[in-house]
Amino acid sequence: MDNVLNKIPEAVDVNENENQEPMATVMIGESRITLLGTAHVSRTSAEKVKELIETGDYDAVAVELCPSRYNSIVNPDALAKMDLFQVVRDGKASMVAASLALGAFQQKAAEQIGIQPGAEMREAIECAKEAKLPVLLVDREVGVTLKRIYRNVPWWRRMNLIAGLVTSVVSSEKVSEEEIEKLKEGDILESTFAQFAEEEQDLFQPLIGERDEYMVARLQQEVAKHPHENILVVIGAGHLAGMVKRFEAFVADDDKAAQVQQETLENRLAHVADEAVARLDTIPAGVSWLKYFPWLIVALVFLGFGIGFSRSPEMGWQLVMDWVLINGGLAALGALIATAHPLTVIGAFLAAPLTSLNPTIGAGMVTAGIEVYLRRPKVGDFGKLRADTTTIKGWWRNRVTRVLLVFMFCTIGSAIGTYVAGFRIVGRLSS
Repeated sequence: MDNVLNKIPEAVDVNENENQEPMATVMIGESRITLLGTAHVSRTSAEKVKELIETGDYDAVAVELCPSRYNSIVNPDALAKMDLFQVVRDGKASMVAASLALGAFQQKAAEQIGIQPGAEMREAIECAKEAKLPVLLVDREVGVTLKRIYRNVPWWRRMNLIAGLVTSVVSSEKVSEEEIEKLKEGDILESTFAQFAEEEQDLFQPLIGERDEYMVARLQQEVAKHPHENILVVIGAGHLAGMVKRFEAFVADDDKAAQVQQETLENRLAHVADEAVARLDTIPAGVSWLKYFPWLIVALVFLGFGIGFSRSPEMGWQLVMDWVLINGGLAALGALIATAHPLTVIGAFLAAPLTSLNPTIGAGMVTAGIEVYLRRPKVGDFGKLRADTTTIKGWWRNRVTRVLLVFMFCTIGSAIGTYVAGFRIVGRLSS
């Protein structure tokens, strides 16, 4: 046992030649793990991946992809099968919009240098299949990462993240050389939020640090289940150093625990890795009192109505009219900004005053459903989705993204309307 533990992980080679992709090798038991640091918008990286796999030295290939991102590569028509009604009903519209915005930034950079986004990952998958090697997906779901980023920063700073995401889409068509270099150092999440991540630990951790740990744990799981002799791991170059350190920390802790508990190395690896994956896949709970805040607002609005009617029916109905006009008007304005169908705009005006009194249903959910029904996206809209999301006009032109815009702008309009109307009611009662 000691002989095995003493040789993991072992940094066999780290290539730091600026003209070559950095590599490092570690050992997990009898399994050799070769970490290849790549650039996500580099033709050279794609060629290096192909070269290594074709040597025949590897019996498995791991990639820095989660199941959803992997599916978008191997099944590019999957977007056409997306059920927008289901997306809206499940409250995933904002997450889908964020993912499309992230993809748009990488798409623009990749087109500028004449290569498909994630070309090295595509090459790894295709070459592995040709060689009949298993493909291991070791990255965390992008949606989980985004949610953990969002929850890990204070609520008053979350607008900075949203602004950074929007900027990645509304910026000029041409991606700067500096941004392309960032893409070569890390992946799309890192490059989009790089200016924040470099300065703030609470953003760096879920964006980069946690994913380093997650990918190491996933590799531990795979080795425990299927002890491959030699695994090629294709990751962004920005993860290489962090993952090597995580391997070292993982094994240092594991060595002590294994000696105390007398467990086999394989069982211990699986147990610790399972715990890490489960912990890092968990969405942190929000501030507990915030979930009651919308209900408090509703209670105060009804209290205001009650006080108004107790003073006079005229005042009571005036307060109700203020609520309807302000809340419904701002939600309808949001629908207009999103260039929604005229009936969707009317639906926004009618739905917002009611949905704002029931926090379990949002105005955006209702209006997005109406928009999908009235302007059901065509196959062509899904086919042009990747190209359309790289321009502002494209977001408004494509029926898929326009539904997402309707959802977001109506939700924002109704939320603003709730507070503006609330203050209006308080003002009338206090005058």
